[in-house]
Amino acid sequence: MELIYFAAAFVFGFAVYQLKLPPLIGFLLAGFALNLAGYKSTELLNTIATLGVTLLLFSIGLKLKVNSLMKPQVWASATLHIILSSALFSGFMLLLSLFALPLFVDLSWQSALLVGFALSFSSTVFAVKVLEERGEMGSLHGKVAIGILVMQDIFAVVFLAISTGKIPNIWALVLIISLPLVRPVMGWILNRSKHGELLPLFGFFFALVAGYHAFELVGLKGDLGALIIGMMIALIKRPVNFLSHYLI
Repeated sequence: MELIYFAAAFVFGFAVYQLKLPPLIGFLLAGFALNLAGYKSTELLNTIATLGVTLLLFSIGLKLKVNSLMKPQVWASATLHIILSSALFSGFMLLLSLFALPLFVDLSWQSALLVGFALSFSSTVFAVKVLEERGEMGSLHGKVAIGILVMQDIFAVVFLAISTGKIPNIWALVLIISLPLVRPVMGWILNRSKHGELLPLFGFFFALVAGYHAFELVGLKGDLGALIIGMMIALIKRPVNFLSHYLI
């Protein structure tokens, strides 16, 4: 069954790439086409998708510096973008409700604001793949864009905790506090993992176990955990470009 999904993804991705467009657009079109044909996602595909996104965000973390997130042009731009986009989308939906259009009848301003806030978020995976294919990951605007996307993920965690009432447990605080203490241990292990086969396993372990699953266990976003772990490894003196080379 999964062979159909892979075949469709390749065909659509290849066709779109011939038009000088990112293959990711073709992958999305393949998903839409399969859905219209009655195909549904499977557990294997969900696992592969989660694995791919987690490793992608981990590799992004390897190329990010914590200081870049603290710059005003990053957190201020992210905040301003969310506020303006939320206001624009919610205002547009309230305007549609005045014409009694289907799906917008009796739309409250609270619901419009909630949907507008959700629509204000960008696709981290899509943006990163486009920047990567253009070779602009290391450029100034590329770093600012990635920083804004990271800030959006942080806003999303806070929003979900408040809106659903599922505040992360006390172990989440313990995990966050312990991260700086774990970094020297990570550096010690990395400096002693000189064998070629150990290096990718080091990356997989910290991306999937210490990053994704550890954060999921305490009620935080797992992919955000992989990103943070990658950023911590990037602070280690030894160059870590080989990790992104092995993993992505």
